[in-house]
Amino acid sequence: MNFKTLLVAILLMGITGCRDNTNQQENQPDEGDTFSKQLKIIDLSHDYSKETIYWVTAKEFELDTVFMGETDKGYYYAANNFSTAEHGGTHIDAPIHFAKGAQTVDEIPLERLIGKAVKVDISSNAMNNNDYLISVDDFLNWEKEHNMTIPEKAIVLLQTGHAEYYPQKEKYLGTDQRGNDAIALLHFPGLSPQAAAWLVKERNINAIGIDTPSIDFGQSQDFQSHVILLSENIPAFENLTNLNQLPDTDFEIIALPMKIKGGSGAPLRIIAIVKD
Repeated sequence: MNFKTLLVAILLMGITGCRDNTNQQENQPDEGDTFSKQLKIIDLSHDYSKETIYWVTAKEFELDTVFMGETDKGYYYAANNFSTAEHGGTHIDAPIHFAKGAQTVDEIPLERLIGKAVKVDISSNAMNNNDYLISVDDFLNWEKEHNMTIPEKAIVLLQTGHAEYYPQKEKYLGTDQRGNDAIALLHFPGLSPQAAAWLVKERNINAIGIDTPSIDFGQSQDFQSHVILLSENIPAFENLTNLNQLPDTDFEIIALPMKIKGGSGAPLRIIAIVKD
């Protein structure tokens, strides 16, 4: 499914959902219905709540109820305020997060956030090693197994399997402690700097995502994978979920963050569209 086909499919799904069928002939096939039934939408985002996992030094999510209930005018009304750090839960790292002068959240071209994608499943290694570093060999083995090269301008998703631990902080982060002292206790898989450099130099990808708290592994001290990727304006999606529901190829991603002007990151709603 190419990008144009994806947009047509979404449009047809929307039209199908709101069409008045009263004048449609009985038993007449509906092209929109047929097309939309061939597609499956998978939500790759965790929700936001008091359980949402944040970096151990970041402000956690807070939801404050302004009003919820019946009003004196006789109608029901609900409204909340929320506050949160940019980087927590399912979110995007904008290039400026680790690259001076690079793109902020609002400046990331939508073409980098929407399009064809592949999934590299390294869970067989990463589930047995909380400090696992995804290597160049992992990508080369994937390409050999699938008899293909990672497509140019693809969105690459990395499945470590650690999403199954979310939101258990001790299992997912390596610690349930917070604050600067907790940084040394972080243990979760990530992308090696060598593999990040290989993706930049040898494969022209649009974006990358992972089902852990960071594209760098938990014990990283210099966040070189962030620096390498973001310096090339390649945004990163972190704390993804449901990657186990995706095929390895032939699916599309729509990853739309909150459009924070000047933001270094933002909450992200990311979905995959798969042929059913």
